[in-house]
Amino acid sequence: MKNFARYIAGLGLLAVALMVSAQDSSLSVMFRFTTVGDSREEPTPGKLSNQEMLWLQNTRVLARMIREMQADKPQALFFNGDMIYGYTADRAVLDRQYAYWRGMVAHLMESGTYVVPVPGNHEIQVRTRSALGREVRTATVENENAWRANMGDLIFNQAKWQAMTNLPATAWSIDNAPQAGVDGITTDQRQLSYSFDVGRIHFAIINTDPAGFDDSAPVKWLEADFAAARQRGANRFFVFGHKMAFTYVPEKLRQRNVTRTDGLDARPGVRDAFWDLIESYQAIFFTGHQHVFHASQPRKDSGGKAWQVIVGSGGTNFSIKKGDSDNIYDYYYSWADVSVLSDNTVRIKVLGFDENFGPTRVIDSWDIQP
Repeated sequence: MKNFARYIAGLGLLAVALMVSAQDSSLSVMFRFTTVGDSREEPTPGKLSNQEMLWLQNTRVLARMIREMQADKPQALFFNGDMIYGYTADRAVLDRQYAYWRGMVAHLMESGTYVVPVPGNHEIQVRTRSALGREVRTATVENENAWRANMGDLIFNQAKWQAMTNLPATAWSIDNAPQAGVDGITTDQRQLSYSFDVGRIHFAIINTDPAGFDDSAPVKWLEADFAAARQRGANRFFVFGHKMAFTYVPEKLRQRNVTRTDGLDARPGVRDAFWDLIESYQAIFFTGHQHVFHASQPRKDSGGKAWQVIVGSGGTNFSIKKGDSDNIYDYYYSWADVSVLSDNTVRIKVLGFDENFGPTRVIDSWDIQP
């Protein structure tokens, strides 16, 4: 299915829709969502206008994605962090940037798509300089509080969710969050890491940069959260976090023995424990941080089946430098459209457009069987 979808990508979205309909006429969609991250801009004088330097948002890319999502009417959008430039302790700056992003995604909320926010490092970390002049990025409790102040109404409004998606969200509790003393946690993580059920689908959002333990995942909390969800009858598990577990390195760079660790792989022990859990539940991990689309089964060579899907391609400068990859889609703005079918199959379709804002096309498409 995956290779075939790549072959027909140029035929356009209508052809794909017709093919899917013909193949799966007996199946219904139980829930459908989109996911993307990293829409913030770089503060580059000359490239941006004075006003754009205030908002630091790739408005043109995000507006187009929102417009196309509105036309397709997913029930939810999980936004995988770095929706603002942040990196500051200045609350007025943070609030201004949050307000601009909230104004952008309000169009989705008004037209029936619930927006679920995921904290990213640009929201939670502050950038400083060490005594030696090196850049240091550190999560702070003040920025965690700023996140809650700006996103708390979305995390989580059960009544609004049901009205917009026509499905109840259950098993939500603001107090179901990682606790201090476990998973390297030292601060209040309520509304930073959280979870809920929709029918037999379990959604978990994790903060991958908690204050005091950056580049991590709350493995013990997630383990208990998953176990409780399975006991309630959940049989499909999705995790959303900003930083990827495994950093993507294009084939062209790997042939030159280039290695990179820019996510949870900065802490291999935590990363491995996290992925053990993902594998044991056959969860699907959607993430951002790298400004690219890349889907992989990190442990496929050893029999692993779980998927990591990086969709940090929401408008920020591409992570892969020109010439470092032969894959043209490493230089596409893209998002994932995900359907859970009535037989518990997960159908993932990744759509995108190039930096010249050409036509939207299907970049990739595949099924994950129950």
